[in-house]
Amino acid sequence: MFGLFRKILQDKVDIIDQAFSSLGIKSFADLGGVWRVEGGYTFHALDKHKITDAALVDTHPTEKVINKAKSYPQLRLIKGNFGDPAVAGEVGAVDAVLLFDVLLHQVKPDWDAILEMYAKNVRALVIYNQQWTGPGHNIRLLDLGEEEYFRNVPHNPRQENYKNLYGRLDEIHPDHNRPWRDVHHIWQWGITDADLEAKVAELGFKLLHKKNCGRFGRLPNFENHAFIFARP
Repeated sequence: MFGLFRKILQDKVDIIDQAFSSLGIKSFADLGGVWRVEGGYTFHALDKHKITDAALVDTHPTEKVINKAKSYPQLRLIKGNFGDPAVAGEVGAVDAVLLFDVLLHQVKPDWDAILEMYAKNVRALVIYNQQWTGPGHNIRLLDLGEEEYFRNVPHNPRQENYKNLYGRLDEIHPDHNRPWRDVHHIWQWGITDADLEAKVAELGFKLLHKKNCGRFGRLPNFENHAFIFARP
């Protein structure tokens, strides 16, 4: 099935299968799971596991996703920003949430507030994120300044969303009605493992599995890390 999708990673498939099988997951929400993968992880979970309720949440569901979703009566497509409390309320209580490549993009609410928002309604957090391995703790990447920012993100100032970024940080984004500095389309955070694990522990979850999936491209201070957290 993965020939239909562009950027499906085996490490993400593996943590879905491990978490869902070991924890008996019957319902889940995939937050921000459309971009570049066309809901591929949602559809894998639905095909591989006995799921009674699923929600795929994204601000930009594609025609391909909308059409494919029609074959899965247990799947709810929710168009919206999963950082909106109203969207979180629409997702409701599920066994697990998938947070793949999204935490580092979340601002107002920040990544830790996103975890708080969803943790109260789930018993497992399945996370794959680009984690900060540079100096210090949790860091807002824009605070590094323009030169260091672009040294630490996989984009350059000529690309869409990044053109003249530092010159328009306080301009209002036309689609999101908030300053460019606070939109999820750009890289926002360097999150350390220590900060992530401490926050999730504070929310009552235990780390069950962790894997270093390797350096993220050529970035000097980011690695891909996979996590499975569950309530004891």
